[in-house]
Amino acid sequence: MYDPVQLRTFLTVAQTLSFTQAAARLGVGQSTVSQHVRRLEQATGRPLFLRDTHSVELTEDGEALLGFARSILEAHERAAAFFTGTRIRGRLRFGASEDFVLTRLPEILEAFRHEHPEVELELSVELSGTLHERLDAGRLDLVLAKRRGEGDERGRLVWRDRMVWIGAEGLRVDPDRPVPLIVFPPPGITRARALDVLQADGRPWRIACTSGSLSGLIAAARAGLGVMAHTRGLIPPGLVRVGGLPELGPVEFALLRGPRVSAAAEALAGAILSGADRLTRAA
Repeated sequence: MYDPVQLRTFLTVAQTLSFTQAAARLGVGQSTVSQHVRRLEQATGRPLFLRDTHSVELTEDGEALLGFARSILEAHERAAAFFTGTRIRGRLRFGASEDFVLTRLPEILEAFRHEHPEVELELSVELSGTLHERLDAGRLDLVLAKRRGEGDERGRLVWRDRMVWIGAEGLRVDPDRPVPLIVFPPPGITRARALDVLQADGRPWRIACTSGSLSGLIAAARAGLGVMAHTRGLIPPGLVRVGGLPELGPVEFALLRGPRVSAAAEALAGAILSGADRLTRAA
């Protein structure tokens, strides 16, 4: 009933919230993406996206289809791997941003290890800025991290969202006092964005907590020490959005490959792209 090609297009649009970006990632024309979504909506008999000239959002039925689509595509991939009989081997150095520590990325990695038991997977969890540096130095083969900023189009877009200010429930930022910030150390991309935005807005700030660990930042925020810039779709339990501060703008997460191209890196990249909607869900 449901065409796997159309389902993969649907998942890509759901992950990027953009028909244009989905087309670029899939290597097809935007009209093809629209056609796939339209045919899938005809097959389901339900609208899957709310879209206008400025935005794309999933409907409730679109949200419901996410899990079904992922399961169907995973079954196809397992069957293809079984019957082709190809076995991938080698060492794979993979780096993931701290942002994904509390998501279901471990499930994607577990499934990958099950499918490719002869791949020696080495995982590094670091700040996005650090991952970019290690990839450029040839110390990583594949990285899942924030893009560095506007105009950075390196890698394959995995997921787009917005950054927001978050803090403990009931926290209020006094407009007459410096903004208390909870931040990663340099070269954190989120840290740089927060400082740049406040400076552009003319808002004084002070560092209330610095930690290289996301769990450390979350603990400080839950204690009410200040506010932190964070991805909207990854807000940890116990923290809420905080108003009264300048907009932080969009954020994009991308997969970047090192110069050493390998079958293992390609396979893991495919698994992450297929399961990217899991990255917005807590484990």
